[in-house]
Amino acid sequence: MHRFLVPIFISLHLIAAGAQSAEQAADKTGPSASEAPPKDAPAAKVIAPVVKESTVTIDGKKIAYKVTTGKLQLKEEDGKARASIFHVSYERTDTKDASARPVMFAFNGGPGSSAVWLHIGVLGPKIIKLPGDGTLAPFPPARVADNPLSVLDVCDLVFIDPVSTGYSRAEKDVKPGDFHGLDEDISSVGDFIRRWVSEHDRWSSPKYLLGESYGGIRAAGLSNHLQTRYGMSMNGVVLLSSLLDFSTLQPAQGNDLAYQVFLPSLTGTSHFHGKIQGDRDALVKESTEFAFGEYAAALLRGTDLDPTTRTAVAEKLARLTGVDAAVWLVNDLRLDSTAFRAELLRKEGKVIGRFDARVAWDATDKAAARPDYDPSYSLAYGAFSSALLDYLGRELGYKEDQPYEILTGKVQPWRWNTSNEVVNVSDRLATAMRDNPHLRVLLMGGHTDLATPPAGAAHSVRHMLNLPVNVRKNITTTLYDGGHMFYLNPPDLIKCRADIVNFIEAGKP
Repeated sequence: MHRFLVPIFISLHLIAAGAQSAEQAADKTGPSASEAPPKDAPAAKVIAPVVKESTVTIDGKKIAYKVTTGKLQLKEEDGKARASIFHVSYERTDTKDASARPVMFAFNGGPGSSAVWLHIGVLGPKIIKLPGDGTLAPFPPARVADNPLSVLDVCDLVFIDPVSTGYSRAEKDVKPGDFHGLDEDISSVGDFIRRWVSEHDRWSSPKYLLGESYGGIRAAGLSNHLQTRYGMSMNGVVLLSSLLDFSTLQPAQGNDLAYQVFLPSLTGTSHFHGKIQGDRDALVKESTEFAFGEYAAALLRGTDLDPTTRTAVAEKLARLTGVDAAVWLVNDLRLDSTAFRAELLRKEGKVIGRFDARVAWDATDKAAARPDYDPSYSLAYGAFSSALLDYLGRELGYKEDQPYEILTGKVQPWRWNTSNEVVNVSDRLATAMRDNPHLRVLLMGGHTDLATPPAGAAHSVRHMLNLPVNVRKNITTTLYDGGHMFYLNPPDLIKCRADIVNFIEAGKP
């Protein structure tokens, strides 16, 4: 069953909820703004790229760089313009041989998200300034400052906004919907990467992909697409708070996998809020083993589960999550992450965040079974929007009349290009690793991420049965204290830089 097609505004980076089959999705053939170009659409105004020179101090060293803000036009084979892809690229200028320098292509997810979060949240030479540990709302308007923890010292950076996000748009007389699909998106972003690499003479550079959330689906697809379509082998793929298989996130009758996948994150969240005591890492390890062992066996038995075992499992769930056994029993041992967000701090009158469950704000309806908002989304959206637009216009000198689509629903309906299946791109990544045994993968996840819990990607990797044994060692996993955007937590930001730098350095021959 497909359970993807819900409004984009539910998710900052990933649409992974709802309940809709492929056949139902295919039946939605009514007119859509994403399926046809506007009537009498004016020709897109061509804006020349803006190039600036600057410096930033990283790891105690002054790094000189060039930042280019603009659009790259994708074309058909006959030369007809298809789309203009907005991007911001940073290239270090104080190196002897740029052609040998690593370059990383970074993008967020959605589908429908621009690259703002990775751009000014963690990787770029400018970073948004948020108070405290990233769980407090900044006083508006938020602004950016130099980022001493950028990775620009070790690799050049290209932030990509897929079609219909940011300032990227389909060209006149081209349907925007032609780009709004699993494979169409991979193809267009892949074409952009090919063009950027060619125009900047970077075919000899080590190349990396970094995708956050749904961006991990895109990165996994690109790793194989770039290799098979253009002969462009990647050196590394970074999956930050990502997923590979939607079935790990979407519970349904007969599919209990998501309950198992989310359980370790419920444990990590409960520990953060003081509802359970002990060593966090030991508890998460115990929760993971229970989730894929005793709990899995209990769920598999369905209504055949005997009352004694049912009660024992509920009591263990209560000990690992801080939610009363009675609540687990009334929910048939199946408490999804959204209900958990309302339940954990109900007595305190608070709901916790989906993207970062460390964030706890007042509930608007204390009796509601499910929260009606995500405080971690509320905290980030306006701050990132204001900070990026100020940076693009005031510091980089790039402005357009049209709105910058930070996060848009205009990419809906999104085509999943599959029939009566759940999207799973694990095989694409495994194939790319098989054909390129030097390709390495870094999985990064946060303990309080209730959008794409780390156990999901870990499950997918364990089930890459077509991945040759000799390249399994190329996959590394690292975990953080925060949530989906764990880099908003200062200690995690420091660790994130170190992990990415080490990943790139380890890839040198």
